[in-house]
Amino acid sequence: MLYRSNHGGILGDDMGLGKTIQTIAFLAAVYGKDEEYGDSRLLKENQIGQKGPVLIICPTSVICNWKCEFSRWAPFNVSLYHGSSRELILEKLQANGVEVLVTSFDTFRIHGNLLSEIKWEIVVVDEAHRLKNEKSKLYSACLEIKTHRRIGLTGTIMQNKIMELFNLFDWAAPGSLGAREHFYDEPLKHGQRATAPERFIRVAGERKQHLVAVLHKYMLRRTKEATIGQLMLGKEDNVVFCAMSELQKRVYQRMLQLPDVQCLINKDLPCSCGSPLAQVECCKRIVPKGIIWPYLHRGSPEGCDSCPFCLVLPCLVRLQQISNHLELIKPNPRDEPDKQRKDAEFASAVFGPDIDMVGGNAPSKSFMDLSDTRYCGKMRALEKLMSSWALMGDKILLFSYSVRMLDILEKFLIRKGFCFSRLDGSTPTNMRQSLVDEFNSSPSKQVFLISTRAGGLGLNLVSANRVVIFDPNWNPAQDLQAQDRSFRFGQRRHVVVFRLLAAGSLEELVYSRQVYKQQLSNIAVSGKMEKRYFEGVQDCKEFQGELFESAICFAIFQISFSQVKFLNYMKSKGNSTQNTMVISRS
Repeated sequence: MLYRSNHGGILGDDMGLGKTIQTIAFLAAVYGKDEEYGDSRLLKENQIGQKGPVLIICPTSVICNWKCEFSRWAPFNVSLYHGSSRELILEKLQANGVEVLVTSFDTFRIHGNLLSEIKWEIVVVDEAHRLKNEKSKLYSACLEIKTHRRIGLTGTIMQNKIMELFNLFDWAAPGSLGAREHFYDEPLKHGQRATAPERFIRVAGERKQHLVAVLHKYMLRRTKEATIGQLMLGKEDNVVFCAMSELQKRVYQRMLQLPDVQCLINKDLPCSCGSPLAQVECCKRIVPKGIIWPYLHRGSPEGCDSCPFCLVLPCLVRLQQISNHLELIKPNPRDEPDKQRKDAEFASAVFGPDIDMVGGNAPSKSFMDLSDTRYCGKMRALEKLMSSWALMGDKILLFSYSVRMLDILEKFLIRKGFCFSRLDGSTPTNMRQSLVDEFNSSPSKQVFLISTRAGGLGLNLVSANRVVIFDPNWNPAQDLQAQDRSFRFGQRRHVVVFRLLAAGSLEELVYSRQVYKQQLSNIAVSGKMEKRYFEGVQDCKEFQGELFESAICFAIFQISFSQVKFLNYMKSKGNSTQNTMVISRS
């Protein structure tokens, strides 16, 4: 219907339901590639003049998969606009020798001006949630594509904010949700507050029903439960609270005592100079005696317009690194020398008297030290879990957001004798599918070590029945994408997911934010009723609550905020979205 009316739309089926094959079947019907089963009415109504080519933009990791699926399901002339052969393919395209052109996000972002000169019949963007930011270069490049028929494929229509949903639909079907300045998401967010007045809840319900009704016109969305639920054995999602090692706890506490972090924690307290202003507005706006601040403002001793809030992200990153593995806060050999010197200074400050226990502030080259689980609570938990799985013959997907963490986990797997494969951003595109096929077909391959960023999209790894998310992401869709590499059509076993959190750390806040964002997505996209757990409201200074106040990020989620308190807190809110476990407790 959308194609006939010269409009675009979103195919928003759950991950793993075959959006790729559905898209190929749709294109085959449009182009008459399968007249026996194709919709002849659709073909005849639109066969005025010669049709233009189809452009498919997708993650690098699935370029070869798209070409493979086309060769399997429909006789299209498919070319890959990627790598060193781009100029030859472009000449072939301009000579009408290409029916379907497949390219990657990065390639299109850089060379999109050349492709935007072509008049495309249909443009398909796989993993279309990448178009969530209207200020990104990718979004701007995709807006320049010459076609009215834009099809977005994504299983995670909204990830962090409701405005991301607007951006996606405004690209696929411009004007479908009205003008940007008139699209208000405040009623939905304020109606979800734990203590929201009844009037706010009623208005949020009305807004939700209207939004879902409009989305239904431009979106086809099916869930696993409604389509193939009876063919699958289900998925169990466990949130595992892993006690940090005593050394990790001491390092974490020293981090919280750094002048940079204390500046954020105390930002709203009265200034010590006697001024009626808060510290952030007076003498403590900058932190010249800190460790992180001076490096951020080298050459700018007066600071920046964002001070001290420019410290928030670097401090959050450091706290997450400590929560995952102490080696991560040491200098990265790939960084610039000046950055490495500052990181060494930071490591010395937070390691303190324990610096000899971790082998100094320089990156460790010792295989035995890096593969040792003594000083990493999550690796101790992982060791226990994987030992039991190995005895049962389970196959495991092990995800991490950090390539340095993958390096450490690789040494851990070697030490424990696991046979594994690895895929990250450095894995050549033409090798990725062969790694997937080998893992799925080889009984000896026990573990697939994967970068969440490089391998969380599009891969089909149904031979695995255990999924471990080593480090949670602020964006819940990243973790959901990783889980669904295994839990998808073709999976014949019960899938169990384990998301590891460092108990008593910032990662508990990360998990709370995930719950909040997933609720907003369920409300806006599916029109579901969600329990009101939190007082915080995204992007609202008046109601930052327990989720969005940067000082609380540091002050509450300290070691004293134990996993037992957190579990009781979530229980009191009625949270039943995941199973929770506390293991590796010291």
